[in-house]
Amino acid sequence: MIFQDRFKNKIAIVTGAAQGIGKGVAKRIAKEGAKTVLVDRSDVVLEVTENLKKEGYDVIAVQADLETFEGFEKVVNSTIETFGKIDILINNVGGTIWAKPFQHYTEEEILKEVNRSLFPTLWGCRSVLPSMIANGGGVIINVSSVATRSVNRVPYAAAKGGVNAITASLAFEQATNNIRIIGIAPGGTEAPQRIIPRNENPQTEKEILWYQEIIDQTRESSLQKRYGTIEDQVSTILFAASDEAQYITGVTIPVAGGDLG
Repeated sequence: MIFQDRFKNKIAIVTGAAQGIGKGVAKRIAKEGAKTVLVDRSDVVLEVTENLKKEGYDVIAVQADLETFEGFEKVVNSTIETFGKIDILINNVGGTIWAKPFQHYTEEEILKEVNRSLFPTLWGCRSVLPSMIANGGGVIINVSSVATRSVNRVPYAAAKGGVNAITASLAFEQATNNIRIIGIAPGGTEAPQRIIPRNENPQTEKEILWYQEIIDQTRESSLQKRYGTIEDQVSTILFAASDEAQYITGVTIPVAGGDLG
């Protein structure tokens, strides 16, 4: 459901906007009136942005590596140069790269998991704060995961646990600056096959079995015994980012059919 002009006169940054939940959020928030900055390191984001422009929406694309502070500063600077301010940041970058029992992770894999799923949120929050404070307020939505209680992805769980901690602690700090920070923790979510996989190497037979353990555990942990949809996640993220949620901050909301993570 599209809420007409819900984000009129708002400037929104959406990261990970080339596919999946990020793409869904970017399309919906633009259609609900926000001037939107779609961010991804993949050039697929250019196509998504161009399609929205053809439909008449005020959007730009920025390609950047958000695992670096420099990359996120590029996004912030481009947004301010184009639109003058930042009202909303949707920190959506992250995701499991490998799925296996912890003893099978290498040091390099652990570091890559944490870099992928923690630092884009940390850098994003840090990068937008000066602008939001100067403008008298804003909203930051940090997309976390209920997989902080899960099997076969301990490094990812550690990173998303860090995202939850950022959300709670930063909300304490920034309430006096009229900045709300909310976490959204998706559960299992049905999505089209990724255009660009997180792990470029084909799964081994053992890795396929380990991933199936994640699927089984996720469904079992959900009271509804099923995966959700991208639209389930998008609707909750946009509610949290809107003025309808103005008395909500400092919490992480599970969107997982009753799985609390």
